[in-house]
Amino acid sequence: MAEMPILYSFRRCPYAMRARMALLVSETPVRLREVVLRDKPEAMIAVSAKATVPVLALPDGQVVDESLAIMHWALDRNDPQHWLQRTATETELIAEADGPFKHALDRYKYPVRYDNVDPLEHRAAGRAFLEKLDRLVQPSGQLIGERPSLADHAIFPFVRQFANHDRDWFDALPLPALQQWLAGHLASPLFATTMKKYPQWQSGDPEPVFGLDTTV
Repeated sequence: MAEMPILYSFRRCPYAMRARMALLVSETPVRLREVVLRDKPEAMIAVSAKATVPVLALPDGQVVDESLAIMHWALDRNDPQHWLQRTATETELIAEADGPFKHALDRYKYPVRYDNVDPLEHRAAGRAFLEKLDRLVQPSGQLIGERPSLADHAIFPFVRQFANHDRDWFDALPLPALQQWLAGHLASPLFATTMKKYPQWQSGDPEPVFGLDTTV
């Protein structure tokens, strides 16, 4: 168990969500340390000075502290459901979600954190990306191809966050394919396992093994 990676995570963070989903689907168990963002453990800060979740500390001393990099690390080791498409479409779509869409999402949801921000202007910018996704949804119900992919799981936690800020408004949008896509991922067993609740980890506490439902 000591040779197992350690994951510092926060349950409701969309970046951490997508990292946990990739670890689960790649069958990569980790020692989970659930973080409270206002009380970050010194052990996490010691291995990653940027002190944001998720952080994956590997047994050999390497640290992976970007969520998309954690997804790629896990899936490069084992990708039984063939999430990785390795196409320009996949790369560009995730980059747009992580860049302009996340920029709009933050200013729509948290306008008081920024100067001279109109949240409705940023909601409109985010809606444009949602409309693009709605047009991209395939007959399979996924964004790329016949099966769920890296793009679906890298993007949907942020669409979830955007939708939940004003659910009535989102549900009233004429985006049936995207709404069904989101509903399907939210109802999946993978997401249910990803969102299991764990207590805050503090130094010296036993660690649940995420992916094995045990403790060390």
